[in-house]
Order: sequence, then C-alpha cells, then structure tokens
Amino acid sequence: MTKRPGYLLIFFLVLAGNTLRSQVNDAQLWLSANLEKKLTPALSLGFTEEMRMNENITEVGTIFSDLGLSYRFLQRFKAGASYRFTMKRRYDDTYKYQNSWYVEGSYREKLKPVTLALRLRYQSRYAEEQTTKKSEIPKNHLRTKLTVKYDLQKKFEPYLYAETYFRTGVTAAYSFDQLRLCAGMEYTFNRMHMIDLHYLFCREYNVVNPETDYVIGIGYYFTF
Repeated sequence: MTKRPGYLLIFFLVLAGNTLRSQVNDAQLWLSANLEKKLTPALSLGFTEEMRMNENITEVGTIFSDLGLSYRFLQRFKAGASYRFTMKRRYDDTYKYQNSWYVEGSYREKLKPVTLALRLRYQSRYAEEQTTKKSEIPKNHLRTKLTVKYDLQKKFEPYLYAETYFRTGVTAAYSFDQLRLCAGMEYTFNRMHMIDLHYLFCREYNVVNPETDYVIGIGYYFTF
C-alpha cells in the first residue's frame, strides 16, 4: 500500500513530461518586402520576399519568394494565382527547398467605417526537393481568412484577422491543422509606400508536437 503513492507520483511526472515535450512555443520575427506593379487598372503583378526568424528570433528559419498575378473585377472581387519558392531550415542547420503554388479569390465589402474582406486560398506545396517518392506527394490546404479593417480617415488603419487551415485528402476530423489570429496597423505614406506592423498568434492542431508561435511582423509595400 505504501508504494502506491510513489508509483502514482512517478506516473504523473512522466505524463507531465510527455505533455511538455509534445508542445513547442516559439517567439518569431517575420520581415517582408512587397512589390506590386499595376499592369492595368485591374491587373497587377506582385512579388514578395519574406524572411522568418524563429527559435526566439535567433536564427533564420524560413525564406520565401512569391511571384503572382491578381485581377480585380466588379469592384469587390479579386482573383489571383502565385508561385512560391521556399528555403526552410532543417535541424542540422542546412536548408531544404520547397516549391508551391496557390490560387485564391477574395470579396471585399465596405460598411463605413469598417471594411470586411473574405479570402479563400487553395495551396499545394511539395515538402522536399524532387528527389524522393515522398517529394512527389504534395501537401494541399484550403485556407480561409476573414479581415476586419477600421477606417480612421487618417494614414493609420488598424485591422484584425483570423485565418484557418484545412488539409485536403485526409479524414475530415483531422483536416483542421492551423489557426492564425492577428492584430495590426497599416500606415500609408502616400499612394506608393505603406508599412504594416502586426502581432500574430499561430497554433498548430492535429499534428505531432504542435507548435504555438508568437510573431512580430513588419512589412513594407511599394506599389507603382
């Protein structure tokens, strides 16, 4: 009888240890530069270069380049397609290369002083270089994003957004695997230059060792 409390204590310590090891928390810094060229009043060519620092902002975890076209129609609707090349850090401090593409559509509604924007994106990403059988199997997601912006009639424009990730090709109960919640502020210098400052909470679900990221983001936008 006297040994049971000791066994129970050991059991709960092991259980707690496994729980702690199964979750990862990280502070990150995401820096991006975004260029947009207006080809016509409705058609635009966009390029984004982004660097994401992780491990409590001590190393460069991900770098990606994004190139795509977008077309705005009927004032409220927008559609686009893009290609993304990604370099992602491995545990041995080398980088693996990923190729991905996505298509998206969005709808925007102005209800002054609030603007609502809903975006749907389907993306396909190859997890590794095209050298193994595993690399031939893409990882596909459907992403939904709802953004609320508040027009202050000034250069500052605060916003909130929530974004969900659903993986396709898996059991529905396990398809939801990521949630992002963000609060930010856009500052427009003029019609060509704008910066974006935000704080992002990102949480993984239905994966082994889910990660929770707390992200500070800084973006620069140049439109010409």
